[in-house]
Amino acid sequence: MAFECQESIEVCLVKNSIDSGEQQAGLSEFNSNFNHITSIFDAKSQLETETAHRESGVVCLLKNSIEERAGLSQFSPDSDHNTLIHDSGKSQSEIEIGIQKPSPSNPKVNDTSGHYRRLITDLPSALISEILNCLDPKELGVVSCVSTVLNRLASEHSVWKDFYCERWGAPVVSGFSDEKSWRELFMEREFRSKTFRGRFSIDVLYGHTEAVRAVFLLASAKLIFTSGYDSIVRMWDMEEGLSIACSRPLGCTIRAVAADKKLLLAGGSDGFIHCWRAVEGLSCLFDLVGSQNLSTELRIWEHEGPVTCLALDIKRIYSGSWDMTVRIWDRSSFKVVKVLRHTDWVWGLVPRDTTVASTSGSDVYVWDSDSGTLLTIISNAHVGNAYALARSHTGDFLFTGGEDGAIHMFEVVSDCMERNVSEVSTWIPHSGPVHSLAFEFPWLVSASADGRMSLIDVRKLLQTWKPSLGKNVSKVRHRDHKSVEPPQRMLHGFGCNLFSVDIGADRIVCGGEEGVVRIWNFSQALEAEQRARALRGIRLENRMRRRRLQIELTSKGSRTDQCSVAANKNPINGDRSGVWHNKRGMSGRMKA
Repeated sequence: MAFECQESIEVCLVKNSIDSGEQQAGLSEFNSNFNHITSIFDAKSQLETETAHRESGVVCLLKNSIEERAGLSQFSPDSDHNTLIHDSGKSQSEIEIGIQKPSPSNPKVNDTSGHYRRLITDLPSALISEILNCLDPKELGVVSCVSTVLNRLASEHSVWKDFYCERWGAPVVSGFSDEKSWRELFMEREFRSKTFRGRFSIDVLYGHTEAVRAVFLLASAKLIFTSGYDSIVRMWDMEEGLSIACSRPLGCTIRAVAADKKLLLAGGSDGFIHCWRAVEGLSCLFDLVGSQNLSTELRIWEHEGPVTCLALDIKRIYSGSWDMTVRIWDRSSFKVVKVLRHTDWVWGLVPRDTTVASTSGSDVYVWDSDSGTLLTIISNAHVGNAYALARSHTGDFLFTGGEDGAIHMFEVVSDCMERNVSEVSTWIPHSGPVHSLAFEFPWLVSASADGRMSLIDVRKLLQTWKPSLGKNVSKVRHRDHKSVEPPQRMLHGFGCNLFSVDIGADRIVCGGEEGVVRIWNFSQALEAEQRARALRGIRLENRMRRRRLQIELTSKGSRTDQCSVAANKNPINGDRSGVWHNKRGMSGRMKA
């Protein structure tokens, strides 16, 4: 049966019923959670959906069913189960979603009020899925606390995969889904992101003889790659902080390094890009110290000026240069497939999906990497050159750092074939130019010529909502620029001129003019937080145990005297009469 798609969905939720004993102890806390949930759904019911013509017939059917039954938005706080209250009149939508008319044989019917109740499990699974799709991670967590049924539905929902990939991208470890659910992966990663507020230790890596211009952290392989003015690419063990290997001198300053598990790239001031293929069976992946072998090491050249930035994805290589171009290479053939021309020197680039963002002079560009079309441009983003660029995994947010010491956050909204850009926030944490930015949700880290690094938590600036048949999209909370919080943390202890920074695996790696590489290790904070979390779990379990005992006592009636209870359970000298022999009382009677 075909139904006309409506413009909005009214969603509903079931309030969890509690035992007669627990009702007295936890009713106020439950009501507050329930009121929060209902307010969430009331707000989301006002969102307008512009993709009605693209929706499937099942979703259209669910929309019409919900809209025709306004009683779905009412809840029963006194129900013995998780139930919905409906009007007693029968309609076609009742048949569609499995709702029956009240009958005397149905124990869930409320004859006196003219309403009847149904379990949420009676609703179609597609409808429940659409309801949960409208929630962000925090709201979905609140829903899972309402009842065991909703906890199971919310925990097993596929939306957790979208949440994870939106924030951190697809996990690189194979076979992970068999061991942990997407919800567990998300909660673990969210928990780890809090460690950058805690304690840290600093490891200093010595080996370079001149300034370090480029650092790259390959967290999936626990490797760090660095290079600089000494023209040598060095590979370090992330855990131990030891040097694993170093390349031969490449004959020029290395300004950019990028890598994944199959390919290592280094771009120099001579315009060449040096490439190393991974060696199968080698624990450190790349053979940097061996003799030059065309099967594992090669270099490519197309740029007419120094290579300043590099990036990789599954199919392509991206390089930017002072020759005012960004070149896109085919990864298998190492041939240039697209040339993106700019009006000034290119300082940074970040590809995401089918787009690539770049900075040239003081401007920021967003290109279609397949067609080479310029999608949008942010003119005069900074006073002076825009040296640094970072981007969220979905590509919706751009972060730029410039010669003026400012850091800007932009939102890129797709509208058909156009990209609309709006500025979200601005920070000025540094007194010198910002040379490098790195982003791992929710932390943005910057390195500046003033010798300091700033850590900025952008979580409070974002909110996540999910259209009915779309992907998760993070939207900006509208804020006054004056009310934006300053950076949550400033890291000191360097000399001047920090040139490059990267973040990942509970670590921040930075290099600069001193010629050393520093690793800020926050794994100690993770271990301390895990211990504190375990202790909180034990205290919560003990508190719940005491609460259950108290409920059992109060459910049996008024609490009896402790002495009487002890007398019944601990008779003395075989006397089963229930009389408690008090030694002090006996001696008192003897004296009398």
